[in-house]
Amino acid sequence: MAVLRGVIDPELGSDIVELGMAKRARVEAGGHVVVTIALTTAGCPLRAQIQRDVRARVSSLPGVTHVKLDWTEMTQEEKSSAMAKARWNVAQRPEDTALAPTTKVVLVASGKGGVGKSSVTVNLAAALAATGLTVGVLDADIWGFSVPRMLGVQGRLAGREDAGKKVMVPHERVVGSGVLRVISMGFLVEDEEQALMWRGLMLNRGVTHFLQDVAWGDDLDYLFIDMPPGTGDVQMGVAKLLPRAEVLVITTPAQAAQKVAIRAVSMARKSFLRVVGVIENMSSFSCDHGESYALFGEGGGAQLAEDAGVPLLGQIPLEAAVSQGGDNGEPVALGEGPAADAFRAIAAIILTEAIPPAEMAGCSARMLDAAVAALDALDQVAAQP
Repeated sequence: MAVLRGVIDPELGSDIVELGMAKRARVEAGGHVVVTIALTTAGCPLRAQIQRDVRARVSSLPGVTHVKLDWTEMTQEEKSSAMAKARWNVAQRPEDTALAPTTKVVLVASGKGGVGKSSVTVNLAAALAATGLTVGVLDADIWGFSVPRMLGVQGRLAGREDAGKKVMVPHERVVGSGVLRVISMGFLVEDEEQALMWRGLMLNRGVTHFLQDVAWGDDLDYLFIDMPPGTGDVQMGVAKLLPRAEVLVITTPAQAAQKVAIRAVSMARKSFLRVVGVIENMSSFSCDHGESYALFGEGGGAQLAEDAGVPLLGQIPLEAAVSQGGDNGEPVALGEGPAADAFRAIAAIILTEAIPPAEMAGCSARMLDAAVAALDALDQVAAQP
């Protein structure tokens, strides 16, 4: 039941446990799990998405071999209670974060530095934006920020008033038919070579500001968060603030990196976050004559995926164009070559299978619209003399 709190109704913005939709979970012999879900109506269009999210969350737990969903329908009293909770959440603006309920949050993590988390983050974000989506990139590596340079976005952040609150406006970059929105500590310092000497609580608070006080926009499809290395204050703070986030774990082929990266898997699961899969970065290097060399070893990504019980989503070859693209602010995923193809292939898996965008059509949307309209009407009445 705790892990089901990560399943969010994308239109009401609350988890299915809080809304009373997750009735019970039963663990049977052999790792079989039966979850009972109550819908607002038997024909609710959100059924397929809820089923996919529940299966993904529960099946990611160690020892679970099969997930079965039993469907039922809410009573009128239960529906009224769910809508009362939805109205309460709407009335309690601002939300815990500035993210829309429909935004898919992806944490790009690993147990150590030097495995290319930032490179993977910016290239996957760029590849998805190129398909016409609106994608955010949050550089949560406060000490080691590098995203601004890697995306070719510079300059101080602007601010504005939003519903009586001062918010930061992310930098934007048009990519194909899509948009990248970028936030980083690099936009708040005078010089990118300036060292930030912050302790853990300050780091965590800085990331919290980026989630609560930034005008990300209701149209944001994905938010990729480039996590700092390790399993410390920032990771714990983000997990608490974003219980519906999904985790991509990055490793290199080296066994030493794989053994450290499994700690990121462990922390994610202890925080009830879903580990989507593993990406192996800096895989074999291919010469112009076609010979391939495993400069950093072999098998680290596959072994990590097997140990974690998640898929290996892809392997990024070791290619000079990746580093050059980062230095020049032109992600290699927007160009040509083996690494570009690999990044686009992983982005396609994310888009179609691993973390598909939220589907907005459904019965809950109509209920939420009615709730918002009712609140607006009450506000107008209260404002009259």
